[in-house]
Amino acid sequence: MAMISKTAMGIAVGIAGIVVGYCFYFDQKRRSDPDFKKKLRERRKVKRQAKKTGSTIPDLKDHEVVQRFFLQEVQLGEEMLTCGDVEGGIEHLANAVAVCGQPQELLRVLQKTVPPQVFHLLLQRLPAVGQKLASQSTMTEEDVE
Repeated sequence: MAMISKTAMGIAVGIAGIVVGYCFYFDQKRRSDPDFKKKLRERRKVKRQAKKTGSTIPDLKDHEVVQRFFLQEVQLGEEMLTCGDVEGGIEHLANAVAVCGQPQELLRVLQKTVPPQVFHLLLQRLPAVGQKLASQSTMTEEDVE
């Protein structure tokens, strides 16, 4: 076993102390920000609402994230409909339609593949999902400012 020199040990302890001090300093600076608690409450409120309603709609400016979200929502919607959870399936399919680049095409496909009563419920759910999408996009724009 090699002996570690006292200077190397001292340097390692010194660097570790600087890192810990850096963490404490910036954590204190972050917590003393007057808007910190307000922003934290808003983020927690949005997360609670997202858990209640299912999934959150991603930032529409990032096309890769939107594409992954779209595919995930379609898959979850189909799985839930197959398992008999009509409400959950409709929620996920409505999210997919909301972020879809060509919603009319998707609605035509869904009209052919899902039962008519499920498609009718999906059409009824779309305005609410559109409002959710609009409110989330304005909320993210406010966060940037």
